[in-house]
Amino acid sequence: MDKTPKIDRQREHQANERTFLAWLRTSIALISFGIAIARFGIFLRQLNVAITQQEAKVNPLTNSENLGLALVISGIFTIVLAVWRYNQVFWQIERGNYKPSRLIVWIMTGIVIVLGLFCIPLILWRNKIPPRSPTPIQPQSRNLH
Repeated sequence: MDKTPKIDRQREHQANERTFLAWLRTSIALISFGIAIARFGIFLRQLNVAITQQEAKVNPLTNSENLGLALVISGIFTIVLAVWRYNQVFWQIERGNYKPSRLIVWIMTGIVIVLGLFCIPLILWRNKIPPRSPTPIQPQSRNLH
């Protein structure tokens, strides 16, 4: 019995697993960036309130929380696609009829382009700091008497 086909199939499965792990790292990065961007936006708003004592208006469509959420959802979608593709390639290798597909590459490229386009307004939008009010708002202390 020739061992070459068995070794080739083993290499193909290992390559499939490496590809899956690359997609997994990508999904973890997307989720991590999403959480970081969303939380950093909240931090900046709180910092603005602490400095100016006024609540800044937040655009309901283009804000960092929505972008962060979109990145987290994209990361989850990426891992779902990765598992689906890994399983599909696994069985194609086992049956000996592997066919490369560029569909997932095009889907992920489209998602990243759309998310990148959503980042542009966040980068270009400048929040003008309103003038400070003459009497800053003091925190309320509780009277325990």
